[in-house]
Amino acid sequence: MTDYYLLTKQLESLISDIEWDISILANASALIWGALEDINWAGFYLMRGGQLELGPFQGKPACVVIGPGKGVCGAAAEQDATQLVPDVHQFPGHIACDSASNSEIVIPVHNRGRVYGVLDIDSPVRGRFDENDRDGLESLVSVLEDRLNAVLQ
Repeated sequence: MTDYYLLTKQLESLISDIEWDISILANASALIWGALEDINWAGFYLMRGGQLELGPFQGKPACVVIGPGKGVCGAAAEQDATQLVPDVHQFPGHIACDSASNSEIVIPVHNRGRVYGVLDIDSPVRGRFDENDRDGLESLVSVLEDRLNAVLQ
């Protein structure tokens, strides 16, 4: 089981003095990639021109653009709500960037109260993510949001 308290403290320390959003997200994705077991992708899609565009990530190459409301990431951004999907093959409109992915969790990331992007984590294991993961990852995103609010205008 992931120690999200420790992971949150590590993230706080890692990004505390970083002034560029892309560097913040790059280090966050690398930290998550190294800490979570049974995942095959961890990264960010950023809101640009009304759609999500690929940001910093760890894993195989990914879809570059995700339209509004499309797939799990688009649903999370459009609904402004975490999407915890035990079996992506049962999710209407799922976008299969990597056919090995079977479960997914996506958390909206905000800057100054607006959806700035999403944190997307995929796993080849069905049912990989649970409420503990949701709570822990939402805490990580809260740390990211605090830093992003400090550096972005």
